[in-house]
Amino acid sequence: MSDTETRRQLEDQIRECFGRVVYSHKTHEKMADRCASNLSRYKLAQIVVTALTSSGALGIVVFDEFWLKLATAGLSFVTLFASAYMKNFDPGGTAQKHRDTASKLWSIRENYLSLLTDMNGMPVDAVRARRDELQGMLGRIYVSAPQTDGKAYSSAQAALKYNEELTFDPREIDCFLPTHLRRASK
Repeated sequence: MSDTETRRQLEDQIRECFGRVVYSHKTHEKMADRCASNLSRYKLAQIVVTALTSSGALGIVVFDEFWLKLATAGLSFVTLFASAYMKNFDPGGTAQKHRDTASKLWSIRENYLSLLTDMNGMPVDAVRARRDELQGMLGRIYVSAPQTDGKAYSSAQAALKYNEELTFDPREIDCFLPTHLRRASK
């Protein structure tokens, strides 16, 4: 196989790896967002049920109605269940684990992008060595990464394909840069 064919195959493989890491990174971001949203909903529900239980207890003191006692006892059990559930279920901690994984994947993603940028000036063996190093780093990240699901992947896919969350228009990039580094204005 010629050097050109070898380089082409390596580039194809590295591009594929880059794409998979882009999706994994975005999927973990979406999963973290969903976990954080779940935490907010659970906390709000817990506050509402606790407030209703407290109101019911106060109502019992004032009105001494049987139905109010029954409703307050029921709400008390719901409050206990919600508290016990939140003790064993930590969507905030899970969200943080997904954010940490996404952060590590971002670094790998950028390293793959740099390798794609630099590989034409590198010997084939150096490209292979860097690819292998990145795959090893990626493997270590995936071993400790929390699980994602199809819903998070679908959200990531929509974000990347349709909302273009990873792409920039050249003019957008120019807005971030000092005048002397801009391209569109030159």
